[in-house]
Amino acid sequence: MEISYPPQLWDDKLILSESSAENNSEQTRMEKVIEVLNRMQADGVFEKFAIGGGIATIYYLEPYQTDDVDVFFLPVFFAEGGLVSLEPIYSYLEKLGYYSVEEGIGILIEDWPVQFVPVSQSIQEEAVLQARRVRHGDTPTMVFSAEHLAAELLRSGRPKDHARVVDLIRSKQVEMKTFRDILSRHGLYDEWKELASRYELEE
Repeated sequence: MEISYPPQLWDDKLILSESSAENNSEQTRMEKVIEVLNRMQADGVFEKFAIGGGIATIYYLEPYQTDDVDVFFLPVFFAEGGLVSLEPIYSYLEKLGYYSVEEGIGILIEDWPVQFVPVSQSIQEEAVLQARRVRHGDTPTMVFSAEHLAAELLRSGRPKDHARVVDLIRSKQVEMKTFRDILSRHGLYDEWKELASRYELEE
């Protein structure tokens, strides 16, 4: 089911500037990023994608500074040895005029650094396949569900990711039975028990 939402629910949260004109520009650029991602999927550059990481977290929580857009995708191109090849992604984007200007930041699309993350964990694949269909402005896109997002952030294990898990749980955005089922399926329940104990969360 497609979920439509008022602009203030997500668009305003992506704004990092206080200027009204710049705010509108940020919204327009993000929508263009999503349009490019949708076009890439339609053209077969990857099978399916969904947004995770910090931008997905902003969808569910209050706004905060985030550096890039994490795009998790099911690959269709592989190099020798079965490794995922990102070359078709970069070649496709370069033809559209988008380039990486700094090593390690992914590629800039409309001034947003975009990281393309081929799914390598079972939780990531499930998160992409079961992502929520939402809208940014007039453009549809896919975002990790709150439950899959929290589980993937827990798996990632960085301090800032764990802090986001805690915020998601405390915000009541996560349906706990569904979350626990996901953790059990993907072998993450011990990590959750440790985090829940540390922050006095209900297990």
